[in-house]
Order: sequence, then C-alpha cells, then structure tokens
Amino acid sequence: MSILNSSKLRHRISSRGNVGRKRTRASLLAVALGLTITVVASPPSPTKTLASPTSNASAKKHWFQIGKASWYGGSFNGRKTANGERFDMNSFTCAHRSLPLGSWVRVTNLHNEKTVFLRVNDRGPMAESLIVDLSYAAARRLGISGLGKVKIEPVAPNDPQMAQQFVAALKPIDPPRWPVARGLGR
Repeated sequence: MSILNSSKLRHRISSRGNVGRKRTRASLLAVALGLTITVVASPPSPTKTLASPTSNASAKKHWFQIGKASWYGGSFNGRKTANGERFDMNSFTCAHRSLPLGSWVRVTNLHNEKTVFLRVNDRGPMAESLIVDLSYAAARRLGISGLGKVKIEPVAPNDPQMAQQFVAALKPIDPPRWPVARGLGR
C-alpha cells in the first residue's frame, strides 16, 4: 500500500510541477512581450539623435493638408461648437475633422496666397469633399466667397519662422487711437 500511495504522490507532485512550469513559461513570455512592445514604442534615445543631426534634418516631416474649404456663419452664429463655446462668425476660428480642438493652424488660400491663423474650435466639415470649414471672418480675410482651395498647416512650436508670423498676425493692424484730452488743466 505504501508503494501505491507513494506513486500517486509522485504523480501529483509531477503534475503540479508541469502546471508550475507552464505558468512560469507563460509569465516569462508575457514579460518578454511587454519589453518588446516597450522598446518598439519608446522614442529613440537622445544620444542617437545627437549623433546624426544631418539625418534628422532631412527626416523631419512637416504635416500639411491641401483641399477645398468652405465657410459657415449666419444660421450657425451663436450655436455651441464642439469644444463648448458659442460660435462667433466674426472670430478667426475653423472646424476640422481630426485636428485637436484648441490648436492653431495656418490656412493659406492657394489662389491668392493670403494667409490667416485660425483656432480649431469645432468638428466638421460635413461634406466629404471639404477639408475645413472657415468662419465668415476667416473666409473674408482669405478672399473666399464660396469654395476655395487652401493649404492647412498646424502651428508648430519648434518652427521659429511660423512663430514669428503667428505673433505678427496677432498684432493689430491699426493701433487704437485715443482721443487727446485738452483743457484739463486748472
């Protein structure tokens, strides 16, 4: 009887050992997979980017989009936009399908080269053939009365030339004139 009991005991121990080995293998596989994903998804180390500055300059991508633009105003004026604010057709804003709400873009009319900086505050346009819906003020500044062909570029924080143009566009064209006070002396 003792031999029979000991063989059952050995069988139980060896079967538990297989389960333990399978769990260990599965956990090691999960850790290895996690490390692989981390290495693939992590950005390159700073030493690699500093080692070859010429390759980075040529590999630098500048996102832009070219397509048709329309404008909206009138009946939409005062309605809530996708970011919760009220639409003002006289402000410099636009609607774009995928750009982050609150981001700034430079929109250029490709027919007359006029440019304006706009803040994305809504989603749209509804028509599939369009890439952006401009506010009435933006369309007027760009010289678009119906549809127009435009180029959209996000305002990049690391692009000094675009930053200078953006700041220059924020300055008022004509400074406000204050009335001169006369005859205030006693």
